[in-house]
Amino acid sequence: MIKLITGKKGTGKTKILIDQINEAVKSSNGNVVCVEKGSTVRYSISRKVRWCDTEYYKVEGYDAFYGFIAGLLASNYDITHIYIDGILRIVGRDYEEVGKMFEKIDSLTGDDVSVVFTVSADADDLSENVKQFIK
Repeated sequence: MIKLITGKKGTGKTKILIDQINEAVKSSNGNVVCVEKGSTVRYSISRKVRWCDTEYYKVEGYDAFYGFIAGLLASNYDITHIYIDGILRIVGRDYEEVGKMFEKIDSLTGDDVSVVFTVSADADDLSENVKQFIK
């Protein structure tokens, strides 16, 4: 299940994400993962969260990011939540391609894993295949 937190830069998306991550750690019976480019969120979340920096793993682009998420899930069946901060900084701003990637990740995770992305864009600017995940 994919959910999006959208809004232009400076609208508080990362703060919302941090709150959700820390709440998930308290309530999850499995593992919580946070993925970002850089270390903006790292020191604001619980140490119980598995934190990953896409720069360290050289993840760039849609296919590489999908493969990274698939690898996380293949290596750990206990993941219940994945939080991604700043997806457009990681993969790029082609909204149609982002939507295709979301659809692939959604089919991979189904209802077993909650995946939350922050998207630095106004919801009205996004393509339809991205908007379907705004909840």
